[in-house]
Amino acid sequence: MHIRDSFTVTPGAPLRGETIVPGDKSISHRAVFFNAIAGGRAHIKGWLPAGDTEASLRAVRALGIPIERISPTEMIIDGGMLHEPEQALDLVNSGTGIRLLAGIMAGQSFPSVLDGSEQLRHRPMNRIVTPLQMMGADIHGKDGYAPLSVKPAKLRGIEYRMPIASAQVKSAILLAGLFAEGQTVIGQPGPARDHTERMLQAMGAKLTVEPEMIALEPGNPLTAVDFTVPGDISSAAFLIVAACIIPDSHITLTGISLNPTRTGILDVLQEMGADITVVETGLEAGDPVGTITVKHSQLKGARVGGEVVVRMIDEFPIFMVAALAAEGQTYVRDAGELRVKETDRLQVMTEELLKMGAQINETPDGFYIVGPQKLNGAEVYGHDDHRISMSLVVAGLAASGSSKVIDARCTADSFPGYADTLQKLGVSVVVNHEEQ
Repeated sequence: MHIRDSFTVTPGAPLRGETIVPGDKSISHRAVFFNAIAGGRAHIKGWLPAGDTEASLRAVRALGIPIERISPTEMIIDGGMLHEPEQALDLVNSGTGIRLLAGIMAGQSFPSVLDGSEQLRHRPMNRIVTPLQMMGADIHGKDGYAPLSVKPAKLRGIEYRMPIASAQVKSAILLAGLFAEGQTVIGQPGPARDHTERMLQAMGAKLTVEPEMIALEPGNPLTAVDFTVPGDISSAAFLIVAACIIPDSHITLTGISLNPTRTGILDVLQEMGADITVVETGLEAGDPVGTITVKHSQLKGARVGGEVVVRMIDEFPIFMVAALAAEGQTYVRDAGELRVKETDRLQVMTEELLKMGAQINETPDGFYIVGPQKLNGAEVYGHDDHRISMSLVVAGLAASGSSKVIDARCTADSFPGYADTLQKLGVSVVVNHEEQ
């Protein structure tokens, strides 16, 4: 029997109050993987217990690493030597999980197979397989996709210029570089998430980071590090946009990651006239952390392209909802990467918002919207994509009349308790458990 949650969304109330959001997904993946290959014991708090990160944790346990789970969000990891798994490592839907783990497994003395769901098997893997093979890795996919078969091989450092800025690609190369002979140098054409570089430096790796170049000298073993995972800016984005576009809203989000490679959504919304105040309060594992306050604002359209796209790539589904509420023209380009995420997010968001009366001009690498547009409540479909589902919930809160978001169970992939958080802020989002 299959359970397919849906959300019933009733508009009319503002978002008010203070809340936190679940731990950063990117940092949670890395907390498990990096401490697994580090020496010593790491105490991690604020970890994200979501579908994708739990898959990474299970994979690390299958590799023989002891992990004591104190609570869903707190654990102790005793890292060190990995061991040959008894079966294929199942990363389920996690593109980050499989690509980062591929870099680690390329340097091990035993074979492994990395696999996942049918959804994951449709996501491109050559972007990491090719540079890993250049390092000497014996790694092969099935026509450029998972499952990935990895066999022991002697790795060597390389100089590699990424064709596009990608945190997953550079992370896979750097992780393999930890087990390689000689220096690994990566050229990057623009900014991409740098959680890997920050965390590796905090754990003692000999890493030089410049705007367009990263260099790793192997030989410095990683040392386990204790930290609290900050709140995920990508999860916060749904609440931020909701507060911007729903009248009389005023919310404060605390303990949020303010990593500059991730705050493109804040920069663009502020450029559009959003009343957003950001205060930095500290550092966790090299990442800046702080408080974000948001008030309802009259947004104006914007042109979005170039390097800011990489800094907000996961936020474009919810940004499309913001653009519909903005006055004037919003034009997004250089966002073709959205077509190879969990779904083709440009196409899917356009199709679903069309059901709510939106007019969106989809382009090969973005979209064009003239607003503000009034949305009508409708029955829409989450497509088993967490960011699509959560964006459609916010669209429902801004619409006239109630909406139903079908197949929204996947929101737990990155934001467990999404509906509960919205309800605590005063809006009506009810979860329905439906058996099929």
